[in-house]
Amino acid sequence: MIKRLAGCVRQYKKDTILTPVFIVAEVIIEVIIPLLMARLIDHGINAGSMNYILKMGAALVVCSIISLAFGGVAGVTAASASAGFAKNLRHDIYSSVQKFSFANIDKFSTASIVTRLTTDVTNVQNAFQMIIRIAVRSPFMLVFSYIMAFTINPKLSLIFLGTIPILGTGLFLIIKYAHPIFVRVFKTYDKLNRVVQENLRGIRVVKSFVRQDFEEEKFNTVSKSIFTDFSKAEKILAFNSPLMQFCVYTCILLISWFGARFIVSGSMTTGELMSLMAFIMQIFMSLMMLSMVFVMIIISRTSAERIVEVLNEKSDLANPPEPLYEVANGDVRFENVKFSYSKDINKLCLNNINIDIRSGETVGILGGTGSSKTSLVQLIPRLYDVTDGSVSVGGVDVRSYDIETLRNAVAMVLQKNVLFSGTIKENLRWGNENATDDEMIHACKLAQADAFIRTFPNGYDTYIEQGGTNVSGGQKQRLCIARALMKKPKILILDDSTSAVDTKTDAEIRQAFRAEIPDTTKFIIAQRISSIEDADKIIIMDAGGIVAFGTHEQLIESNMIYKEVYNSQSKGGERSDAK
Repeated sequence: MIKRLAGCVRQYKKDTILTPVFIVAEVIIEVIIPLLMARLIDHGINAGSMNYILKMGAALVVCSIISLAFGGVAGVTAASASAGFAKNLRHDIYSSVQKFSFANIDKFSTASIVTRLTTDVTNVQNAFQMIIRIAVRSPFMLVFSYIMAFTINPKLSLIFLGTIPILGTGLFLIIKYAHPIFVRVFKTYDKLNRVVQENLRGIRVVKSFVRQDFEEEKFNTVSKSIFTDFSKAEKILAFNSPLMQFCVYTCILLISWFGARFIVSGSMTTGELMSLMAFIMQIFMSLMMLSMVFVMIIISRTSAERIVEVLNEKSDLANPPEPLYEVANGDVRFENVKFSYSKDINKLCLNNINIDIRSGETVGILGGTGSSKTSLVQLIPRLYDVTDGSVSVGGVDVRSYDIETLRNAVAMVLQKNVLFSGTIKENLRWGNENATDDEMIHACKLAQADAFIRTFPNGYDTYIEQGGTNVSGGQKQRLCIARALMKKPKILILDDSTSAVDTKTDAEIRQAFRAEIPDTTKFIIAQRISSIEDADKIIIMDAGGIVAFGTHEQLIESNMIYKEVYNSQSKGGERSDAK
């Protein structure tokens, strides 16, 4: 885990290395200061030598300035290193997520990934800064101060050693009992994020069903769970401070008692006792800071584990050793395809699929909810890999292509249409970042989007709000279709992508497809038979299998399910017309 995280330091190695160097220099100067104080007292004040006092006073001022300078520079380099480390960490996590297959993304919830990119990275960033500063400063200060204390009075310095077993045992118990609670807390954070995301995404539904109180109660329940767990963990961590104070004050009392006796007996000077007391405080401040580092590590350990879990996740989909970088045409063939999201052959979503589609054909797909229509088409651009069998595009198994090459040849408009915040032009250029204005207008005309875009005051420069909330469902669908057409794909997949447009517009879109992109293979998943009745082939799906395959005329004659749906929709249309 540490090695994986250390790889994210990269260009900030210099600052990461310089910080401990400056810290060590600062520590050396700070250890010298009590020795100068002892000399000032013993050889200056007690001896009544003003020249010596001025000399030592000047030395103390110079040492303080140098120590302050080293500390300030260390703070700057530590801030740069930790902020840069966090930046690289976020970049690597986000980059890893972008490479995930749908199966990998299904493993981590959206809320969990957001928590790892924010809260977890912040925790690790804070721990990293403490490690390169305090975790370096404290041990060096502890060792140097103890060496100095030992040279002043070996007997009194032995008192420090008696506190080490007490502190070690206490910290071990704190870590042992606090860490499992933080593991649970961060999982609850994921749940809290999920509740907030669901509420904000579905705020119109919440308000229309007057469920604000229910959502507030759900939020408060999760929030209270975090409060309870954090309170429990903080109570355990709170034992750290009194334990440290007990050890510090016990040592001070013992050293004051025995030190006074040594001074009375003449075996120790007042300056030496003063410097010894200063070293005591340095030692215990170091121990105190070390304990803070341990506390931060306890908290961040869980975050680090969660981050590394994402970084180490390998995509289920990978390029072959020698991938193909050209898709010949839009031919599609499914051969004995079986598919399971869980990769369990006993839990198949698709079973024994065999279809052969020639380039340029239009294929309609009809089936009830849960019949695996979407699962079928998601195998074409290799959003998932088949569990058994093969899917071929352009006469080649999709697993033989470079993934980006394959997906650039396949344009897919999903059930959940997504527009991103930005202008209409910026959204359309997702299909082709180098597209000209004329190309965008042409694609929008094919998708029947140009007319309504021109009604906006800013036309194609109209700003789309997050999620496309300032356009209607039908407008959003047509913009997404236009965006897909910008890719000039060999295969176009519309997954129930015209459900929010009227039948006239739907027909105009299909007519434009026939006239303008005749060589593009088109898969159209629909609930309206009118959307697919003029397709070259129609697939009827049920329970993950193909129950019928043919033209509209053939299915009317041979398939009762298709005929019943057609008749019911036709009669419904007649009734609507009559009204």
